[in-house]
Amino acid sequence: MNIEIVTIGDELLLGFTIDTNAAHLARELAALGVRIVRRATCGDDADSIATAVREALERTGAVITTGGLGPTADDMTKPAIASIFGRGMVMDAAILSSLEERWLKRFGHELPASNRQQAMVPEACTILPNRHGSAPGIWLEDAQQQWVAMLPGVPREMRGMLADTVIPHLRDRLPTGGPVIRARTLRTANIAESALADKLGDLARGVNGLSLAYLPGNDGVDLRLTSYTLPARETEAALTAAALLVRERVGRFIYGEGDDDLAMLMLTECATRGATLAVAESCTGGMLGMRLTAVPGSSRVVQGGTIAYANAVKVRELGVAQGDLDEHGAVSEPVARAMATGARLRFGTNIGIGITGIAGPDGGTPEKPVGTVWVAIDLDGEVRAVRAILPGDRSEIRYRAAQLALDRLRRAFERDPDPVAWTARG
Repeated sequence: MNIEIVTIGDELLLGFTIDTNAAHLARELAALGVRIVRRATCGDDADSIATAVREALERTGAVITTGGLGPTADDMTKPAIASIFGRGMVMDAAILSSLEERWLKRFGHELPASNRQQAMVPEACTILPNRHGSAPGIWLEDAQQQWVAMLPGVPREMRGMLADTVIPHLRDRLPTGGPVIRARTLRTANIAESALADKLGDLARGVNGLSLAYLPGNDGVDLRLTSYTLPARETEAALTAAALLVRERVGRFIYGEGDDDLAMLMLTECATRGATLAVAESCTGGMLGMRLTAVPGSSRVVQGGTIAYANAVKVRELGVAQGDLDEHGAVSEPVARAMATGARLRFGTNIGIGITGIAGPDGGTPEKPVGTVWVAIDLDGEVRAVRAILPGDRSEIRYRAAQLALDRLRRAFERDPDPVAWTARG
C-alpha cells in the first residue's frame, strides 16, 4: 500500500512550527508495511488544500492529512476535501452533543458558536473518534476506494488517533503475509561519512539486499538498514545478519543502536562499575554536565562539575599550572589533562573529564583553528587525551565536543590500545 501525507498549516510553511507529524506518520506506517511515497505541506486556504489532496489522490488514491480541523475560520480542511469528492457539509448531531457536553462539563459554560464548526462533516463520511481532544477525525472514501483520512494537527491528538483508529483500519486492508518495512539503526561516533564508506567497502551501497543509508548529525553518523520486500517473519533475521556484517566492518566506532544516547549508555556503564565522575568544562560551558544530568538517576554517578571558562578559574579551581597556560595556551593537551585530573581530585571521583577548545566564531589561529578541541579522560589516575578539529557553527562544535568526551570515556573503559582510536578528524 502506497500513501501520501499532506500536512496543513501556514505555521508549517512559515517555519514557526516544526512538522513532527509527517515523520511520526512515516515511522508508524512503515512498521505496517505501508510506504509513504510523498509528503507535502500546504497553507490553510481551501484552494491549496484541495489542490494538494487532489493531486495526491490521482497518484496513489490514499492520503492522510493533518491539521485544519479546528473551530476557527482558517480551518478549511473538511470542506476543501469534501469538494473533491463532490460532497456537501452537514451538521453531525452526535458530535455537536458531545462538544456541548464537553464544554459544559470542562469549562462550565455553553459551547461557543465558533466551535459548532467542528460538528460540520462531509456527507457520507466515517467519523474517527478522538479520545485525545475535541476535533474528530474524518475518513472519506469514494466508490473507487480512493480515500482520505483527516487527522488533527496537534501532535498529541494526531498520534493518539493514528494508534486508536487509522492503523487498525489500515491493518485490516493489508494482505496477510505481505512485505513489511522494517529498519535498524547503528549509531557511530567520531568517524566521517566517507571514512565509514571506505570501511564498509562492498557493503557501502547495501547489505544482503537491504538498503543502507548514512544519516550524519551532531551525535555522529547513523547507519540505517532497511528492508522493504521481505515478509514480517523474515525481516528481523535479515536485519540482524546485516547489522552483524556492518559491525564487523565498522568495529569500535559503533556505540549503540536505535535511539541509544551515549550519555545514558556511559552513565549505565559507570553505575555497573560502581564508578563516579566529575566534569571540567571550558568551551562547552556545562553542556556535558547538562547532557549527563538530563538522564534520570544520574545522581548515582555524577558528583559535580566546574565551568572553568577563565584561565584564573582553571588555575584556582582545578589546579592547572600557570606555566602550562603560558607555554601551551588554554586549548592544549597539558591543560585538558590537568582539568580532567583536577575535576577527579576536587570531587573525589573515579573519573574526571576535561574539555577545552575554540568554539568560535572568533578566536582561531592557523595553529589552532576554530573547532579545535582537546578532551582528556582521567580514569583512576590514568589520563588519555585527544585533539579534534570539529566542524560546524558554535552550537554544533560545543555539542560535538561533549559527544566526543562521552565517546572518549567509552574508549577509556574499553582500554582501546589502538592509538588511531584517539585521533578524531571531525
